[in-house]
Amino acid sequence: MSKETLDLWFDTACPWAWMTSRWGLEVAKVRDVEVKFRPMSLNFLNRDKDIPGDYRALMNRALAPMRIVTAAIAEHGDEVAEPLYTAIGTRIHPGGEKDFEKAVSEALKEVGLPADLMKYGETDDYDAALQTSHDEALSLVGDDVGTPICRVAGTAFFGPVVTPAPKGEAAGRLFDGVLAVASTPGFFELKRTRDVGPIFD
Repeated sequence: MSKETLDLWFDTACPWAWMTSRWGLEVAKVRDVEVKFRPMSLNFLNRDKDIPGDYRALMNRALAPMRIVTAAIAEHGDEVAEPLYTAIGTRIHPGGEKDFEKAVSEALKEVGLPADLMKYGETDDYDAALQTSHDEALSLVGDDVGTPICRVAGTAFFGPVVTPAPKGEAAGRLFDGVLAVASTPGFFELKRTRDVGPIFD
């Protein structure tokens, strides 16, 4: 019997997508699931929205890494998505690296991808591919969300937004519960105010 695929759309700039991605990798250890990482863009999502200036600046900085990730996937295959995202995200999130260009450059070297991929951060060569992946994610859940977006077993949802990322069987139990809730016909929302930021461990 083949494993279920947990498609997880991410933007490297989003700390909550990072938390969910670490949860997804834990789920893969305790459930018959494999995680497929897929790019989306907070820059694309917010380009026509009225957002605060500091967030707009982050959105502008966030585009180049996702262009490079998309180029890497297009030129070197889907299998590079997870190690590249992990290498970039480790630097940006628990590592606290604010220089996204430095984080991506070091990550490419770490995972053995060509440094030449950096050029795509400043071009729109792969914007159509990034837009297609981004649009697929939003087609599943609507545009009133951000990252992460997950799809598994025919159901899709934004989140889960959780910190710290559960490990081991706790990750599996959350997966079981999220899937049960999200796959319920007519279910839309379960939420409470976040009172803590991402806890990286």
